[in-house]
Amino acid sequence: MAGKQTVMTREGLEDLERELEQLKTVTRREIADKIKVALSFGDLSENSEYDEAKNEQGIVEARIAEIEATLKNVKVLDVDELSTEHVSLGNKVVLKPLDGGKNLSLYLVGSKEVDMKNGKISDESPIGKACIGKKLGETVEVEAPAGIKKYEILEIDK
Repeated sequence: MAGKQTVMTREGLEDLERELEQLKTVTRREIADKIKVALSFGDLSENSEYDEAKNEQGIVEARIAEIEATLKNVKVLDVDELSTEHVSLGNKVVLKPLDGGKNLSLYLVGSKEVDMKNGKISDESPIGKACIGKKLGETVEVEAPAGIKKYEILEIDK
């Protein structure tokens, strides 16, 4: 059974590949060393170091499997094919809040690449969904906990 296709930017794909390499080469070895040390303590029934290392190993192996599944079904966005006529996945947009305040500069990415600190939001987020398909100068309405927020699209870039 094929998994759901994941759309990513080239940068997001490279980040995921680097994470996978780190987990497989460095993190796995570190955990194996922790397990080896914990085993040297003897009795496993009361060995919290061993339990902790095995739990960490399970988490890492699950993350490796998740990344590998994502990479099997990834579609990389072609920046050359991106339009600046309307907002789509892969575009950078600048939004002006109509109620005043600071402009928002956002980069619409796939859900596996979200990084709020760097302004990368998912196309599946409320603001991302509201922007998709809109054109320069259009008003975007986003349902927020405090009510509907309105923004004007000032820029659409690749």
